[in-house]
Amino acid sequence: QVQLVESGGGLVQTGGSLRLSCAASGRTFNRNAMGWFRQAPGKEREFVATISWSGLYSYYTASVKGRFTISRDNAKNTVYLQMNSLKPEDTAVYYCAADGTGAYIPSRRSMGYDYWGQGTQVTVSS
Repeated sequence: QVQLVESGGGLVQTGGSLRLSCAASGRTFNRNAMGWFRQAPGKEREFVATISWSGLYSYYTASVKGRFTISRDNAKNTVYLQMNSLKPEDTAVYYCAADGTGAYIPSRRSMGYDYWGQGTQVTVSS
């Protein structure tokens, strides 16, 4: 079966950096968009970033633009999220997601994704 496994989360101080990875198995996603979402305690899951299968298109939520970078390695069936200049408000569980339909333009909505990882905790201390 399809599995998305996130790694790289942890505890970091304000201004620090983390790099999240999401490795997919069970099928290849080199023709599918992949994205990152996050959910903070007491809040709804929100879109963070997404990247098209080619890497040509990437989109970010406004609060992370200029600080986070999404990338992918199709040979490894893996997507990454480089997070710099982290802030306490970035604290959340981060989820990897993959589109199963092959949509050309990656979605910024959770309903645009068919497969989800279990999440990795990111905590930014002030």
